[in-house]
Amino acid sequence: MSETRSEPDVQEQTPEPEGSTPGKPVGGTPEGPEDGAPGPGGKGLGSRAPRFVRERRTLHLSWQVGVFVVGLAVVVAGVLMLVLPGPGWVVIFGGMAIWATEFVWAQLVLRWTKRKVTEAAHKALDPRVRRRNIILTGIGLVVIAALVLVYVVRFGLELPWNIKE
Repeated sequence: MSETRSEPDVQEQTPEPEGSTPGKPVGGTPEGPEDGAPGPGGKGLGSRAPRFVRERRTLHLSWQVGVFVVGLAVVVAGVLMLVLPGPGWVVIFGGMAIWATEFVWAQLVLRWTKRKVTEAAHKALDPRVRRRNIILTGIGLVVIAALVLVYVVRFGLELPWNIKE
């Protein structure tokens, strides 16, 4: 599908600033400056690869494949840690952060995740929610203490250093 535009390009109407490359946006890519640093409006989306890598298509594609493979290995290790001992979710988000250095979709997923975590943190800090959580924790501790007391009264408590063989 081809798009036709009735209005001329903005770059055609404005002269190029001194020292800029004709046809190239000033300050880098639309996602941010050329060095991958955030633009004036915050963090930009897009590749954070070094400029010399982005300028060579084959090298950039190889870079992206390498980043994807490393990120995939970290995410798979995190998924395995969900059922095995280890910090599974932390490792999964670490793999997503590796992917986010190169892929816009991963950057958007991380932004969404950060927003949801921030919302949950604010909700948890709400005084009513904190009070409820403290009350529920206190009730849970009282129930556990009562169960331990019932066990000790019924079966006794024999400390390991007092056991006679």
